[in-house]
Amino acid sequence: MTEIRILLVDDEPDIRELLDISLGLDGEFITRGCASGADALVTAAEWSPSLILLDVTMPYMDGPTTLANLRKNSRTAHIPIIFLTGRTRSVEVEQYLSLGALGVLSKPFDPMTLAASVRSHLTPLASHHAS
Repeated sequence: MTEIRILLVDDEPDIRELLDISLGLDGEFITRGCASGADALVTAAEWSPSLILLDVTMPYMDGPTTLANLRKNSRTAHIPIIFLTGRTRSVEVEQYLSLGALGVLSKPFDPMTLAASVRSHLTPLASHHAS
């Protein structure tokens, strides 16, 4: 069984807890949470997650700024990012994808299907790395 490390970055403790519980339904997912973009930069460099679920709207350093900073560090530049946001109009989703995000998941999310949604974004990555 392959361990898939997922870093959860959201300033709301309740959301981080719900993400953790929801992703825990998939036995291969190992999660760790961060309350800010600044924490995410440090944790991502030290822990080397397979994927980062990143809230778009956070105080001080928002999701897009966090993504830009992750891309500047050679230790974190390759980590796929999926944005979490309540703003999912097509023009907004296109903007997030243009920043280099792997995908966008909407808030509120369905806790019962979140792990499958995350895995659907990871599947193309796994086949890409296997080739």
